[in-house]
Amino acid sequence: MKNEDAVTTNVEMQTRRIPSIGFLGVAIGCMAASALLMISGRKTWANFVGQWAPTILILGTYNKIAKTFSAPIDEEQRIQHGGHPSLLKSPEELTRQMSPQPVS
Repeated sequence: MKNEDAVTTNVEMQTRRIPSIGFLGVAIGCMAASALLMISGRKTWANFVGQWAPTILILGTYNKIAKTFSAPIDEEQRIQHGGHPSLLKSPEELTRQMSPQPVS
């Protein structure tokens, strides 16, 4: 990746492999586990587990940003992951980049 060190690049490459819906599922699971712990009378544990959900959702947001706006992904893959066409490129550049390149 441009302007990033090797560790950051490696973390983002690994993070991209996790589907975005996975973070949402784990966060909802934490909320359900917290509710069950609260019902069972373990208030301290319920609060502890319940506080994981926002952190997991923030990690999911980071995951989505890494997938959408990372430098190595081409324009077509970025749009596929929910990104919008680049505002900095002209329409001609976008169509040229997204069209298949002739093989020499």
